Amino acid sequence: MTKLRFEFTILPGSDEKTNVCCITSITTEDNKSYALPDGLQSVGHHKELIKTAAYSKVKNSLSKRYQIRRIWISLTEDLEQIYMDEDGNVQFADRYLEELNQDQCASNAPTAAGTKGTNTLEKLLEKLIESTQESKQHSLKNIADKFVIEKFTSKHSNAAQWMDIFEKECERYQISDGKKIEVLRLFMDKSCADWYSSMVVKLTMNAEWSEWRKKICESFVFNKGWSPVTYALLYKYKDGSLLDYAIRKEKLLLDMRKSIDSGTLVDLIAMGLPEYILNKIDREALKDTVELFNEVSKYEHMVTKKSYIFKKKYGPSRTNFKNEDLKPCKICEGLNKGTRYHAETACWFRTKEDDKVKRNFIKHVNNALIEAELNESVPKNEY
Repeated sequence: MTKLRFEFTILPGSDEKTNVCCITSITTEDNKSYALPDGLQSVGHHKELIKTAAYSKVKNSLSKRYQIRRIWISLTEDLEQIYMDEDGNVQFADRYLEELNQDQCASNAPTAAGTKGTNTLEKLLEKLIESTQESKQHSLKNIADKFVIEKFTSKHSNAAQWMDIFEKECERYQISDGKKIEVLRLFMDKSCADWYSSMVVKLTMNAEWSEWRKKICESFVFNKGWSPVTYALLYKYKDGSLLDYAIRKEKLLLDMRKSIDSGTLVDLIAMGLPEYILNKIDREALKDTVELFNEVSKYEHMVTKKSYIFKKKYGPSRTNFKNEDLKPCKICEGLNKGTRYHAETACWFRTKEDDKVKRNFIKHVNNALIEAELNESVPKNEY
């Protein structure tokens, strides 16, 4: 039975984002290799071949871009008609394939995508990999956008802790120490950006990363006083979302002390909750702050309901009432001041009239007293 050796290679797709399994060359039993045209390399064009058990194993073996597998496949009658004509010439899709030159055959590595030249496929792929790595190094901003870390400001209470997170993110994306200095600039905010510019002058970009880390930790010294500790411990819920409060307090406590255990963290967050919410939560069932967050979210409606009742009781002004719901003030009507809707006890004209009556009463009383005193002071005529 005739057999051919197919070379399977994982190459980038047309969008440069997806990977496509391709057949880059076919080798006969007499060690003659033939390259497939660009438009016919994808395995999607080789429908009969991908039905074989050999292809299934190849597919499971290839996982990374530019990986290569060369395997011999015995040709069935259908495959032989597709890849060879009646005279034994290698073909595909009604066209004869181009035979690779001697240099390529000697290395037993035909060039990918039918490219001609003296370089072998392995060398070409190595260059592609190197160029890809270089392009990744130059696109540091795109990598920094994927970092799961907030920008550094002078308000950070613990610079060393922020630097630890930053270095872990750099390790996750395989950023070298030399490139960390460049990436650090993208995370300097406000006044810290000016600090970075001055450090570039003092240390230069060629300095060791350890020196940069030391400088940033010395420049932004962690507040060792009791203020952040007191604020974190006494921080309590006032209004708004219960979940927002819980998340905020967790961050304050972790900034205060990163090594705090989960149980203590749960207790300190819970102590700032309203008492009527706290009494509904089973303390023994909480092992982690995530469980506390889930419990707190269940009672958000109670906080919203309480706020609604408060606004309903104290919030609406008199303008929200319809005129027919109130009776006209009789005092204003009696004084021809127009139709006014307010309580008679709160009427301004009533107060004014009361003051007028009071003043008249005092005046009459004073006149009567003066008249009485005058009568007593005048001596009576004796007869």
